[in-house]
Amino acid sequence: MAIVTINGVKHSVEAEADMPLLWVIRDLVGLKGTKFGCGMAQCGACTVYVDGAPVRSCQTLIGDIEGAEVTTIEGLKGKVAETVQAVWADLDVPQCGYCQSGQIMSATELLTSNPKPSDTDIDAAMSGNLCRCATYHRIRAGIHEAAKRLEA
Repeated sequence: MAIVTINGVKHSVEAEADMPLLWVIRDLVGLKGTKFGCGMAQCGACTVYVDGAPVRSCQTLIGDIEGAEVTTIEGLKGKVAETVQAVWADLDVPQCGYCQSGQIMSATELLTSNPKPSDTDIDAAMSGNLCRCATYHRIRAGIHEAAKRLEA
């Protein structure tokens, strides 16, 4: 039995300490926005925040985050997050959309910590997020546009 707080709600789940957080989020809590990609923390599709820091939930064990606050794409809030999500829709950033929850989580963290990122900053921050449709140019444009809107 584990207690996990996800998006501000405490959940009591039947999970061994070595169960990946991703399975708790998707299979036990029922939130489907966070995706399974590679299972090796290489693609970023499973990105969530644990105590405000982005982590790969496929390799984060539930036993390692006891007492932590988990935020998924469904619980992402605030001016930066809402701006990023609006820009993603306005610019039609996603193609298939599978990786986009992880992309949005990473882009939101980037713009929170660096409100005026350069292309180099964006490439570095987003390098752990793979897009099988290769919409990297649209993702970069989306981040730049979100930065402009946040600055205004």
